[in-house]
Amino acid sequence: MTSVEEPARPGERIRDAARTQAEILDVATQEFARAGYDGARVDEIAARTRTTKRMIYYYFGGKEQLFTAVLERAYGVIREAEQQLDVDHLDPVAAIRRLAELTFDHHEQHPDFIRLVSIENIHEAQHIAGSEKLGKIGSPALDVIRRILASGRESGLFTADVDAVDLHAMISSFCFFRVSNRHTFGALFGRDLLDPAQRAHYRAMLGDMVIAYLTAERTAD
Repeated sequence: MTSVEEPARPGERIRDAARTQAEILDVATQEFARAGYDGARVDEIAARTRTTKRMIYYYFGGKEQLFTAVLERAYGVIREAEQQLDVDHLDPVAAIRRLAELTFDHHEQHPDFIRLVSIENIHEAQHIAGSEKLGKIGSPALDVIRRILASGRESGLFTADVDAVDLHAMISSFCFFRVSNRHTFGALFGRDLLDPAQRAHYRAMLGDMVIAYLTAERTAD
Protein backbone atom coordinates (compact mmCIF):
# COMPACT_ATOMS: atom_id res chain seq x y z
CA MET A 1 0.00 0.00 0.00
CA THR A 2 1.46 3.33 -1.06
CA SER A 3 1.34 6.07 1.55
CA VAL A 4 0.38 9.53 0.41
CA GLU A 5 1.88 12.46 2.26
CA GLU A 6 -0.82 14.65 3.71
CA PRO A 7 -0.65 18.22 2.37
CA ALA A 8 0.28 20.90 4.85
CA ARG A 9 -2.63 22.70 6.44
CA PRO A 10 -2.90 26.49 5.91
CA GLY A 11 -1.88 27.20 9.51
CA GLU A 12 1.20 25.00 9.17
CA ARG A 13 2.20 26.73 5.94
CA ILE A 14 1.94 30.10 7.64
CA ARG A 15 4.10 28.90 10.53
CA ASP A 16 6.64 27.44 8.11
CA ALA A 17 6.79 30.71 6.18
CA ALA A 18 7.25 32.67 9.41
CA ARG A 19 10.05 30.34 10.54
CA THR A 20 11.76 30.62 7.16
CA GLN A 21 11.58 34.40 7.17
CA ALA A 22 12.90 34.52 10.75
CA GLU A 23 15.80 32.27 9.79
CA ILE A 24 16.59 34.45 6.78
CA LEU A 25 16.56 37.56 8.97
CA ASP A 26 18.81 35.90 11.55
CA VAL A 27 21.43 35.05 8.96
CA ALA A 28 21.01 38.34 7.08
CA THR A 29 21.56 40.27 10.31
CA GLN A 30 24.85 38.45 10.84
CA GLU A 31 25.94 38.88 7.23
CA PHE A 32 25.11 42.58 6.95
CA ALA A 33 26.72 43.27 10.34
CA ARG A 34 29.85 41.38 9.25
CA ALA A 35 30.26 42.61 5.68
CA GLY A 36 28.25 45.81 5.54
CA TYR A 37 25.48 46.58 3.09
CA ASP A 38 27.72 46.70 0.02
CA GLY A 39 29.77 43.67 1.00
CA ALA A 40 26.91 41.38 1.99
CA ARG A 41 25.76 38.86 -0.62
CA VAL A 42 22.29 37.35 -0.91
CA ASP A 43 23.93 34.19 -2.28
CA GLU A 44 25.86 33.81 0.96
CA ILE A 45 22.73 34.38 3.03
CA ALA A 46 20.86 31.76 1.03
CA ALA A 47 23.71 29.28 1.38
CA ARG A 48 23.57 29.60 5.17
CA THR A 49 19.81 29.09 5.40
CA ARG A 50 17.51 26.24 4.53
CA THR A 51 16.09 28.14 1.59
CA THR A 52 17.06 29.54 -1.80
CA LYS A 53 17.98 32.92 -3.19
CA ARG A 54 14.72 32.82 -5.12
CA MET A 55 12.73 32.43 -1.90
CA ILE A 56 14.60 35.31 -0.26
CA TYR A 57 13.56 37.53 -3.15
CA TYR A 58 10.02 36.13 -2.92
CA TYR A 59 9.71 37.04 0.77
CA PHE A 60 11.62 40.32 0.80
CA GLY A 61 11.85 41.59 -2.78
CA GLY A 62 15.59 42.15 -2.98
CA LYS A 63 18.76 42.99 -1.10
CA GLU A 64 17.72 46.55 -0.27
CA GLN A 65 14.36 45.44 1.10
CA LEU A 66 16.04 42.64 3.05
CA PHE A 67 18.42 45.09 4.71
CA THR A 68 15.49 47.35 5.55
CA ALA A 69 13.67 44.38 7.11
CA VAL A 70 16.79 43.60 9.15
CA LEU A 71 16.89 47.18 10.43
CA GLU A 72 13.17 47.14 11.22
CA ARG A 73 13.52 44.02 13.31
CA ALA A 74 16.67 45.28 15.06
CA TYR A 75 15.01 48.55 16.05
CA GLY A 76 11.88 46.64 17.00
CA VAL A 77 13.80 44.74 19.69
CA ILE A 78 14.90 47.87 21.56
CA ARG A 79 11.51 49.53 21.09
CA GLU A 80 9.76 46.51 22.57
CA ALA A 81 12.09 46.58 25.58
CA GLU A 82 11.35 50.29 26.04
CA GLN A 83 7.62 49.65 25.90
CA GLN A 84 7.90 47.01 28.61
CA LEU A 85 9.94 49.25 30.92
CA ASP A 86 7.97 50.07 34.07
CA VAL A 87 9.40 52.99 36.03
CA ASP A 88 6.20 54.77 37.07
CA HIS A 89 6.59 53.45 40.62
CA LEU A 90 10.13 54.84 40.96
CA ASP A 91 11.24 58.31 41.96
CA PRO A 92 12.60 60.42 39.04
CA VAL A 93 16.26 59.80 39.86
CA ALA A 94 15.84 56.02 40.12
CA ALA A 95 13.62 56.02 37.02
CA ILE A 96 16.11 57.81 34.76
CA ARG A 97 18.91 55.56 36.02
CA ARG A 98 16.82 52.49 35.16
CA LEU A 99 16.18 53.81 31.67
CA ALA A 100 19.89 54.45 31.14
CA GLU A 101 20.66 50.92 32.34
CA LEU A 102 18.16 49.48 29.86
CA THR A 103 19.96 51.16 26.96
CA PHE A 104 23.35 50.16 28.36
CA ASP A 105 22.31 46.50 28.66
CA HIS A 106 20.65 46.34 25.24
CA HIS A 107 23.56 47.83 23.31
CA GLU A 108 26.05 45.57 25.05
CA GLN A 109 23.93 42.47 24.35
CA HIS A 110 23.29 43.37 20.70
CA PRO A 111 26.60 44.30 19.04
CA ASP A 112 25.11 43.49 15.63
CA PHE A 113 22.59 46.30 16.21
CA ILE A 114 25.46 48.72 16.76
CA ARG A 115 27.15 47.59 13.55
CA LEU A 116 23.92 47.83 11.56
CA VAL A 117 23.26 51.37 12.78
CA SER A 118 26.83 52.36 11.92
CA ILE A 119 26.40 50.91 8.43
CA GLU A 120 23.09 52.70 7.95
CA ASN A 121 24.73 55.98 8.94
CA ILE A 122 27.33 55.43 6.23
CA HIS A 123 24.37 55.26 3.83
CA GLU A 124 22.87 58.41 5.37
CA ALA A 125 19.86 56.56 6.79
CA GLN A 126 18.34 56.06 3.34
CA HIS A 127 16.80 52.70 4.27
CA ILE A 128 15.30 54.04 7.50
CA ALA A 129 13.98 57.09 5.65
CA GLY A 130 12.30 54.80 3.13
CA SER A 131 10.74 52.53 5.74
CA GLU A 132 7.13 53.29 6.60
CA LYS A 133 7.38 50.93 9.56
CA LEU A 134 10.38 52.68 11.09
CA GLY A 135 8.80 56.04 10.43
CA LYS A 136 5.88 55.04 12.66
CA ILE A 137 7.76 53.11 15.33
CA GLY A 138 9.14 56.21 17.06
CA SER A 139 10.76 55.67 20.42
CA PRO A 140 8.70 54.67 23.46
CA ALA A 141 11.71 55.79 25.49
CA LEU A 142 10.96 59.40 24.61
CA ASP A 143 7.51 59.21 26.20
CA VAL A 144 9.06 57.64 29.31
CA ILE A 145 11.75 60.32 29.47
CA ARG A 146 9.20 63.11 29.10
CA ARG A 147 7.20 61.76 32.05
CA ILE A 148 10.33 61.35 34.18
CA LEU A 149 11.57 64.86 33.34
CA ALA A 150 8.18 66.37 34.14
CA SER A 151 8.06 64.54 37.47
CA GLY A 152 11.65 65.50 38.31
CA ARG A 153 11.05 69.19 37.57
CA GLU A 154 7.78 69.23 39.47
CA SER A 155 9.51 67.76 42.53
CA GLY A 156 12.42 70.19 42.23
CA LEU A 157 14.98 67.41 41.74
CA PHE A 158 15.80 68.19 38.10
CA THR A 159 17.13 71.61 37.21
CA ALA A 160 18.37 71.05 33.63
CA ASP A 161 16.47 72.65 30.77
CA VAL A 162 16.72 69.64 28.47
CA ASP A 163 14.18 67.91 26.29
CA ALA A 164 13.62 64.18 25.91
CA VAL A 165 15.41 63.88 22.57
CA ASP A 166 18.60 65.52 23.86
CA LEU A 167 18.63 63.33 26.97
CA HIS A 168 17.99 60.24 24.85
CA ALA A 169 20.98 61.22 22.68
CA MET A 170 23.14 61.71 25.78
CA ILE A 171 22.34 58.24 27.10
CA SER A 172 22.58 56.52 23.72
CA SER A 173 25.89 58.13 22.77
CA PHE A 174 27.77 56.64 25.72
CA CYS A 175 26.18 53.20 25.27
CA PHE A 176 26.80 53.21 21.53
CA PHE A 177 30.40 54.42 21.75
CA ARG A 178 31.29 51.79 24.31
CA VAL A 179 30.44 49.02 21.82
CA SER A 180 31.19 50.63 18.45
CA ASN A 181 34.60 52.02 19.45
CA ARG A 182 35.73 49.17 21.65
CA HIS A 183 38.63 48.10 19.44
CA THR A 184 39.96 51.51 18.39
CA PHE A 185 39.67 52.84 21.94
CA GLY A 186 41.44 49.76 23.26
CA ALA A 187 44.24 50.06 20.71
CA LEU A 188 44.78 53.76 21.49
CA PHE A 189 44.33 53.79 25.26
CA GLY A 190 44.89 50.20 26.33
CA ARG A 191 41.48 49.86 27.95
CA ASP A 192 38.71 47.46 26.95
CA LEU A 193 35.38 49.23 27.41
CA LEU A 194 33.64 45.85 27.42
CA ASP A 195 35.88 44.31 30.07
CA PRO A 196 33.46 42.31 32.30
CA ALA A 197 35.41 43.42 35.36
CA GLN A 198 34.59 47.05 34.54
CA ARG A 199 30.97 46.53 33.50
CA ALA A 200 29.37 47.57 36.79
CA HIS A 201 31.65 50.61 36.93
CA TYR A 202 30.63 51.87 33.48
CA ARG A 203 26.96 51.06 34.06
CA ALA A 204 26.93 53.09 37.27
CA MET A 205 29.03 55.86 35.70
CA LEU A 206 26.45 56.36 32.95
CA GLY A 207 23.65 56.79 35.46
CA ASP A 208 25.80 59.06 37.62
CA MET A 209 26.64 61.33 34.65
CA VAL A 210 23.02 61.68 33.58
CA ILE A 211 21.76 62.33 37.10
CA ALA A 212 24.57 64.81 37.83
CA TYR A 213 23.63 66.77 34.72
CA LEU A 214 19.93 66.77 35.55
CA THR A 215 20.36 67.76 39.20
CA ALA A 216 23.32 70.18 39.06
CA GLU A 217 22.92 73.53 40.81
CA ARG A 218 22.39 76.28 38.27
CA THR A 219 22.57 80.02 38.65
CA ALA A 220 20.28 82.34 36.77
CA ASP A 221 21.88 84.28 33.92
